[in-house]
Amino acid sequence: MTDEVTLRFLGTGTSQGVPIIGCKCDVCQSPDFHDKRFRSSVLVNYKGLSILVDAGPDFRSQMLAAGVGHLDAILITHNHKDHTGGLDDLRSLNYIDRCSSEIYCEERVLNSLKREYSYVFAENKYPGAPEWHVHVIDDNPFAIRKDGSAKKLVWVHDQGYCYEMPDGSLAPTGGDIIVREPHAEEPVPEDSALIIPIRGYHDVMPVLGFRFGRIAYITDMSSIPEEEFSKLEGLDAVTLNTVGYNKHHSHFSLDEALALADRIGAKKTYLTHLSHTFPRYEKFVLDLKRLCEERHIRSEVLPAYDGLTIKTE
Repeated sequence: MTDEVTLRFLGTGTSQGVPIIGCKCDVCQSPDFHDKRFRSSVLVNYKGLSILVDAGPDFRSQMLAAGVGHLDAILITHNHKDHTGGLDDLRSLNYIDRCSSEIYCEERVLNSLKREYSYVFAENKYPGAPEWHVHVIDDNPFAIRKDGSAKKLVWVHDQGYCYEMPDGSLAPTGGDIIVREPHAEEPVPEDSALIIPIRGYHDVMPVLGFRFGRIAYITDMSSIPEEEFSKLEGLDAVTLNTVGYNKHHSHFSLDEALALADRIGAKKTYLTHLSHTFPRYEKFVLDLKRLCEERHIRSEVLPAYDGLTIKTE
């Protein structure tokens, strides 16, 4: 099985997206598709698995735009609404795939999901509520398997989903909705993908980025602990978040993102979670090229945009 990684940016905007509702600035009024940004999310193809990172309020539109009809796993970086607000729409994939959605998140994120999506975890579920299989992870490597929970869903009229058992009988869902994912180290089974979480902080909130082979995705961070940088060595590409030129309490400023790009030293660095305070895309590309040349940054730094696809070299 190939180790090639493909990453598609489904959204590259801030929590409000771009354009911002009601804003008349030059970027929000831009006709250039590069300046139209959904909330931040990526779709990764790795080891034959289709892996989504974050499902914000634009999830449905992102899935339709990318023509996605199947997901093997959904990884959640943290519990802010612009990263979890679209999870209800997984119902569509439950129906099409006849499988529960495999969600990977930290314990604190799970606790937030239990509050915001209480109907998913209810003992007597409303017929048609999303079917999730939640894997509790931390900042240790874990493996994603192709078959997920391997239990097929059957829709029963006026009752909702049931699991189809090996003997053909039907059993209610929900009893095993949460599992604790064991730590994994290489090598992993051939039909699995090893995921390496990267710990960071969104102000004081612990969040996760993820490494998939030689591509790493980092968003919504303002600091990375020193011990995490060993996980970012030897990358073809890394994604870093930045919301503006000025210092920000919970995101990297542009200067901080450029310094990190130089330190990490990936062949290419893509900036995401971009706000409308940056110039239009065409000008921003030129500005970044100039800044990188002036500062002798050892990574090619580019602004990401919705629909951009990158892959390992």
